[in-house]
Formats: sequence, structure tokens, C-alpha cells
Amino acid sequence: MSSSGAWDPAAYLRFAGERARPFLDLVSRVDVPSPGTVVDLGCGDGSTTALLADRWPAARVTGVDSSPEMLAAAPARPGLEFRLGDVRDWRAREPVDVLVCNAVLHWVPGHDRLLASWAEQLAPGGALAVQVPGNFRAPTHALLAALCRSPAWAQRLADVAPSPSAVLEPTGYLDVLTGAGLTADVWETTYLHVLSGEDPVLAWVRSTVLRPVLARLDGPAAAEFTAEYAAALRSAYPRRPDGSTVLPFRRLFAVGVRAGVSQA
Repeated sequence: MSSSGAWDPAAYLRFAGERARPFLDLVSRVDVPSPGTVVDLGCGDGSTTALLADRWPAARVTGVDSSPEMLAAAPARPGLEFRLGDVRDWRAREPVDVLVCNAVLHWVPGHDRLLASWAEQLAPGGALAVQVPGNFRAPTHALLAALCRSPAWAQRLADVAPSPSAVLEPTGYLDVLTGAGLTADVWETTYLHVLSGEDPVLAWVRSTVLRPVLARLDGPAAAEFTAEYAAALRSAYPRRPDGSTVLPFRRLFAVGVRAGVSQA
């Protein structure tokens, strides 16, 4: 994950169930029966990495993340190893049978080149599985970008405004994976997350896209910015009569498989 400001595992895990669902949908499309080596790049707190170990108990499963705070919350159990590191610098020690990168690459500019590099590190029959949020034009991000670039905040925040170009469209990922010699399966899903509580959409983004923005501001300025953004979010995502709030969330998925038969 990105190292811009400290990650807060408790805040991120408030929506652990909703955040895990795309990971499970991604991994369900990985058809590698008995991998020997499984790597989870940008593993966060390791809770989803543990799911990989559950699915492939005979594999050596390694999670890599750049956040010491997240790794400190990772589970300690046999068959799991966690390493501190930046996904941009990661290199496989041996060919990898399953390489997973979930909800990370939108923090990495130019990650199409990184994906091509990872594809080269797959074993024959190995799979590269990637999921990224596809909601950079949704109100959560568009409103935040507009506020960061507004006259009151642009001098401090314009360069950290979320950009629609942070991820490719599905055809872009198809082109990257097939260009790297993989057989590709690419799709998208929009989840309707039904949230509860006060300003739940703000709570959702606070631990993700809002985090690097608030890291630029001191306490009073952060409170002022958050209040203005929260009001905009309440208008864009109104509370329903039953008290819940619906957050549509588009996700993009890509699984690429290298030709050959796994030796695992």
C-alpha cells in the first residue's frame, strides 16, 4: 500500500467484510489447483493473505506491504510469512505460481509497466490476479478532487487530488496482460454497499482516498476540510428512509495466466 501518511488498520477494517468481497471474487477466478508459491502484494493487515493460505494450505504464502502499522496487525500462523517492502521494488526469489495484488495499484502511477514485469516472474501455468477500484469518476472521488483544487485549498492540496487516470479501463488491463504473453480474463462489477451510521461514506473514504489529503493538513484545517467534504458527500449519497446509505462501488478485475503446466 501507499506510504503517504500512516495507515490505520482499525479504520480500514471497519468495512472489512465489504473490502474482502472483491478479493474473494478475484481469487475465485484463479484456477491453479496446487500452487507451491503464492504471493500477496500490498497485503495490508494480512487478513486476506490468510484466506489464500486457507485455500492453498500446502503453498508457501507470503504477504508484502509497505506499512509497518498494517503488518503489525497481520496474523501469526504457520504457512504465512509477511515482509515489509514496496510493491514497486518487489522481485520474486523464484517463479511464482499465484501472484495477487488487490486494491493497491491505483496508488502506483504507471503500473501497467509493473504488471508486465510481474508477468515475467510467473511460473509456467502461473496466474497473476489484480483488482483495482474503478470509481475515480464517482462522487466520492470527483467531489474530493474538486475540493482539493478549489481556490481555498489548491495551494496545499491540488497535487494530491485523486485523478481519473489512476487506473486503466478494463480494455487497458486486457491489453497489458495479453501484451505480456498471458491469457487474460478481465471483468468489472459494481457493488452496492449498504452502509449505516453517521456519515458512513466519509468513514469509508477516510481510511483510503482521503488519507493522503488529510496528511497535508494540520488539525484545524483538516477539520474544516473534512466538514466541507462531508456535507458534499451527504448530498451525493443521501440517507434512505430506513437510515441506511448506499455506496455504489465499481471494481475492475484482471486475471492473466502464463502458458504451460505448473510444476508445483
